[in-house]
Amino acid sequence: MAHLGRVAAMAGALILAGCGSLIPGGSSGGAAPGTPSQTARAPARPAVPIASVRQSQAPRPEDASCLADLGASGARFDPLPDTYAAPGCNKLGTVQLMALAGDRAPLTLANMGPVRCGVAKAFGDWARFGVDRAARQLLGSPVARIETMGSYSCRNVAGTERRSAHARAEAIDVSAFVLADGRRIVLKRDWHGGDGATREFLRVVHKSACKRFGTVLGPEYNAAHEDHFHLEGTGAKFCR
Repeated sequence: MAHLGRVAAMAGALILAGCGSLIPGGSSGGAAPGTPSQTARAPARPAVPIASVRQSQAPRPEDASCLADLGASGARFDPLPDTYAAPGCNKLGTVQLMALAGDRAPLTLANMGPVRCGVAKAFGDWARFGVDRAARQLLGSPVARIETMGSYSCRNVAGTERRSAHARAEAIDVSAFVLADGRRIVLKRDWHGGDGATREFLRVVHKSACKRFGTVLGPEYNAAHEDHFHLEGTGAKFCR
């Protein structure tokens, strides 16, 4: 009987040993070197909200080319991960702009959010060649800062069910320009109320924007745009 008891005990031990391979991460031979034990387990990764899921680790080829061109222009920026916030609202191939290159000094930005790389590149070219140079020629001072009302916003075109270009980070609203000599030119006040040189400056930079962006809307378009230039995309041309 004692012999039978020892056999039963040995069989039970073998069964228990075989069950070790059914435990996730376990094996009958013990934990592998470098594998956290159950008492020293690596902390669980937090759940990632849908609105911040990254599409890909590496940029798409067209985005990589754009990022290289944007960097070569002298802009300061950080590439951002691809995200989806809601139907029709996304930030794909976007960057966070911190500063743009002027002819003589960097141009800082106010209130900028994420923007598609291609639009950022057009914005940088416009800021340097259309805005900064026009300010020096017409107003006698370079531009130091461009003030915006933002870029990305998950919303519809006002009064419609259609998503705005802002919902895809493909538009920037520009409201004012600050010159190096301290003057601040505000669209709402100065489009009609500024002196002759200031009004000419605003119209020149508006016309320059129409050469670089797909859609440009300003104070002459409607009352909703009396306080800013809406600069959108780089495709089909609509300038008002």
